[in-house]
Amino acid sequence: MSESEKSTMAGDLQDQKIQDYHSALGITHTQKITLSGLRTQSGFEFKQIELSYQTLGTLSPSRDNAILICHALSGDAQVAGLDPHTHRPGWWDYHVGPDKAIDTDRFFIISSNVLGGCAGSTGPASIDPATGKPYATSFPPVTIRDMVAAQIRLLDHLGISKLFAVTGGSMGGMQALVWAVDYPERIHACIPIASCMAHNAMQIAFNEVGRQAIITDPNWKNGHYDQAHRPEHGLAVARMVGHVTYLSEFSMQKKFGRNLQRAAKPEDLFPEFFSVESYLQHQGESFVKRFDPNSYLYITKALDRFDLLENRPMSEAFRGVSARFLVISFESDWLYSPAQSRELVRALKRSNNAVTYLNLETPYGHDSFLIHNPEFSHALKSFLTSEYRNLRSALKKATQPIRANSK
Repeated sequence: MSESEKSTMAGDLQDQKIQDYHSALGITHTQKITLSGLRTQSGFEFKQIELSYQTLGTLSPSRDNAILICHALSGDAQVAGLDPHTHRPGWWDYHVGPDKAIDTDRFFIISSNVLGGCAGSTGPASIDPATGKPYATSFPPVTIRDMVAAQIRLLDHLGISKLFAVTGGSMGGMQALVWAVDYPERIHACIPIASCMAHNAMQIAFNEVGRQAIITDPNWKNGHYDQAHRPEHGLAVARMVGHVTYLSEFSMQKKFGRNLQRAAKPEDLFPEFFSVESYLQHQGESFVKRFDPNSYLYITKALDRFDLLENRPMSEAFRGVSARFLVISFESDWLYSPAQSRELVRALKRSNNAVTYLNLETPYGHDSFLIHNPEFSHALKSFLTSEYRNLRSALKKATQPIRANSK
């Protein structure tokens, strides 16, 4: 058996182990709901929007155990459990489930696909009721705050006036911060992970490379492509570029090094075909099967435009914020560096907010919050357990009758 075959077999076995590990919740389902109109920050009026969402666990009688999990760029509503059609695990199944970091036996979990997405929520590929055709590039610009405004509509529908916690990584962390700053009365705890208050020039630059790959694809046609002729090559390249930024030099070297994927073929342009090349091509090819190119353009632009302060003085932006924060970063994350999380922590402390900061030494880059990561999982679980215990204790004291002093 060749080294390449051994590597493939080992990978297949590892995939099977992961599949087994991710089966704690079994098959889980997403739902779709039509909600009342929404006005975007750009001034566009949606008469109605659709959101795809998932709930897990049981809402407590006092409705105090709800946690909203916000996804990153390529995520969706399927946060945990196995997809009923593909049997693939949800994107955060490592950390959401019975007795996991976010314990579905204790908490009621909500996750929704963002406005502008392409996994069941209203986005560029949705039908515009005014024309009967997909919105395409007539879809209005959306912001992170627009995404949160749509989540507010969902929570109102579910009858949940206040969340115990909001959390998410990367773009999900931005959404969590908007909840804490713009809707302080509706959130007890905020956990932004590997995120920031605003993109820097490097982050914008990488997103722009991805957008250019899509819009220069001949099949893009100013966004009005059909499903049979999508700009898949451009989207695949965008995903390849993005995926490189999610990893660390250590993780890439450990996983791939200079290993060759296979022997050269006569049709190959170059005689060497490295394993890392094969990996990136696979990531691009699999991504285009589930993601809409226009959604990629709109969501990455929303990321780049995001500014938590929105040109306000820090003291004004954080006025009224009451959430208790756990901010987590990863030392090896060079896309959303620890420096950006420390900037957030300093801002929160200057505003006298309760904040705990953890910079974990895990060596796997930005993706450290998505993989099996016991140190991260333990930190998340400990914070949620402690905060929920304190919240329940405070509520219990607040509802106890006041006894008169006996003489």
